Amino acid sequence: MTGPAGGAGPESTARLRRLGARQDHEPEPGTAPSAPSIRSGSLALRPVDRVHDLPLLTAWMNDPDVDAWWNLAGPPSRTDDHLRAQYAAGHVTPCMVLLGGAPSGYAELYRADLDPLATHYPTRPHDLGIHVLLGAGEHRDRGLGTRLLAATADALLAGDPLATRVLAEPDVRNTRSVAAFARAGFVRSATLELPDKTAALMIRNRGAHTP
Repeated sequence: MTGPAGGAGPESTARLRRLGARQDHEPEPGTAPSAPSIRSGSLALRPVDRVHDLPLLTAWMNDPDVDAWWNLAGPPSRTDDHLRAQYAAGHVTPCMVLLGGAPSGYAELYRADLDPLATHYPTRPHDLGIHVLLGAGEHRDRGLGTRLLAATADALLAGDPLATRVLAEPDVRNTRSVAAFARAGFVRSATLELPDKTAALMIRNRGAHTP
């Protein structure tokens, strides 16, 4: 999420890839999490359609509240390059967040243990990760982000019985993001010095409940 909704942008991961951060092995095909079915009222996720969704995603990335944390403002080609990079990584699934069937946000679901982020914290096999933004301003500061984070984390863990936790790494300056993760049952377990930000490592363990 970003801005008032709270958020964890992906630029640290992108920067790590550009800097050639080492991984123990390349992700195998099929290691990216699938878009899970979430059980929280009218919330849903579906995979991004790069052609159909690009104009809306570009508009969201050019919202100053979103750009402050995702750093992807610019023409459609910049958003499209970012989407291509996520798919090419092999362990990331870009998704649209739907509220009542209408696109309302964007999420990246990923295997954190296969990500360059894994060089910055003690990993466990099948660690899962999430980046989320709420695109429409009217959905921010209304508790939707907390519901989405909790429901998505639960759904990710239900979809991978080998996973024990879901994590995120919002910028420590994005206090609303850190608070939203905390309200969704994530616990701040460390502070990470990443190439482009100081991040709060937020972890939601299997079996955790939203406070």
